[in-house]
Amino acid sequence: MALIGRIFVVLFAFLAACFVAGMIVVGAVLYPEFSDLGGVPIDQSAINVVLGFGFIFLSGFALLPALVIVLITEAFYIRSVLAYAVGGAIVGAACYLGLTPFDPESLRFDGIVHRHLEIMTGAGIVAGLVYWMIAGRSAGAWREPPPTLRPPPPLPSQSRPFS
Repeated sequence: MALIGRIFVVLFAFLAACFVAGMIVVGAVLYPEFSDLGGVPIDQSAINVVLGFGFIFLSGFALLPALVIVLITEAFYIRSVLAYAVGGAIVGAACYLGLTPFDPESLRFDGIVHRHLEIMTGAGIVAGLVYWMIAGRSAGAWREPPPTLRPPPPLPSQSRPFS
């Protein structure tokens, strides 16, 4: 029963992490003018639609790499915040490099935009931290046996049992 509950916690944490990463990627890639304080306000309904697409896009591409990280951390009881940040960075970079063409002759990726790689890696780090806050702090806890109850202390030698 604990395993089923853990699966729901992991799924919720993954979806929350993808939502946060989607917000970061959409905010950084599509709206770089956020840094300009004199800019005009952006239509809120357009932001909602773009955030929805960013969430769907990231959750679809990050599922398998993130699943590998989750399985490793659950199997080895890894609960370190640094492990989840590094794992998120790896997943973010893998999602970006998975969409970038690779030239097998020169063994390098063609067309890498370093800013986009940095954004995806940073979004992965934040997503890893969000995942750690929800599910990573108790990784592998479902495999621990429940604590055993200690027997009550013995009765004093002069006492009579209750009737």
